[in-house]
Amino acid sequence: MVQASSNPLREVAVALPSAVALHARPAATFVKTALRFKSKVSVGGEGKVADAKSILAVLALGATGGTMLTLRAEGDDAPDALYALATCVTGLLE
Repeated sequence: MVQASSNPLREVAVALPSAVALHARPAATFVKTALRFKSKVSVGGEGKVADAKSILAVLALGATGGTMLTLRAEGDDAPDALYALATCVTGLLE
């Protein structure tokens, strides 16, 4: 028997600002935001997926300016996590 999860996977797409790459400082800001939430959170772009709470995984994405990122979250605070992360991404500065 398959049971429906009470915490369905949620997803949102957001573009990385054109002047920003996910290198050390922006990636650290992103990860710090993800760590505020209990939900399992991932970020994907250009065929790669990373744990949004791992600085090394986020850096390994190698996302450059203009990359379309897919943010996914699963858990009780998933909607809040996605909103905070999408806001974080659009507000990143070089």
